Amino acid sequence: QVQLIESGGGLVQAGGSLRLSCAASGLTFRTYPVGWFRQAPGKDREFVASINWSGSTTYYTDSVKGRFTISRDNAKNTVYLQMNSLKPEDTAVYYCAVSSVQSRRPGDAAYWGQGTQVTVSS
Repeated sequence: QVQLIESGGGLVQAGGSLRLSCAASGLTFRTYPVGWFRQAPGKDREFVASINWSGSTTYYTDSVKGRFTISRDNAKNTVYLQMNSLKPEDTAVYYCAVSSVQSRRPGDAAYWGQGTQVTVSS
């Protein structure tokens, strides 16, 4: 049974930082690309960042470039999202997802975590 468990969310003031973690089990994690997505109330789920199986290729949505960094530790079956200079518009539930190809499309994800809430106050 595949499980993705996100952690690290919380309440932070604008300009602050958080590091999200996504711990995977039940699959050969090191062979899969992983993405982070987010969903704000009343909005569609959107792409945030992705990383390929080795960590050598990363992509970001424009609004987080230069502020967020995605990384992975395959020995720990974990992917991270370091979020710096947080803004109120980053407030959302953040999800990690595993897919067979590195993709920005939520529909390409094969497995999802349960999500972790990030709230940025102004």
